[in-house]
Amino acid sequence: MKHFTMNSWLIFVLLTVVCWGLYGVFLHKGQVAMGDPVGGRHKAFLIVGLAYFLVAVLAPALIMLMQGIQFRFSSGGVWLSLLAGTLGAVGALGVLLAFGAGGKPSVVMSIVFGGAPIVNAFVAVGVAGGFDFSSTRPQFWLGILCAAAGGCLVSFYKPLPAKASVPQPPVAAEVASKPGE
Repeated sequence: MKHFTMNSWLIFVLLTVVCWGLYGVFLHKGQVAMGDPVGGRHKAFLIVGLAYFLVAVLAPALIMLMQGIQFRFSSGGVWLSLLAGTLGAVGALGVLLAFGAGGKPSVVMSIVFGGAPIVNAFVAVGVAGGFDFSSTRPQFWLGILCAAAGGCLVSFYKPLPAKASVPQPPVAAEVASKPGE
């Protein structure tokens, strides 16, 4: 991946934002489209797993083969990557279970995407060596509050769906049916 420019990462981040922003909506629609109120979410999750297999197993294996990358893995990398995949899959299962418990996709995903940056910030700092509260700037805490408030505001004040239009009778037919005119 040496042929990417310095700002290529931002394009990939935006790709992730779009994909994960669409994820909950299509996951919910897939669950409903299964036509099985009891097992629909499990069927949808199974198909999500198939998609993960195609994108996360076959595609990197093909890229590794094409680029001549050896299939040797360190045990630490395997375990941490396995943990990362498990966390992602459990998170997706949590989203599906939230839908099954009556959560609306727009609310569920707003909470997920409002809360995930907060968890990420604390865990990333903890993994990097821990908090030094004396040097933590107020902007960090403001960012945490903004992330939480953003998730809440989007959940509580999301736009309402458009109302279905009711067909109106033609005006000419109404005028012609009036007596004496």
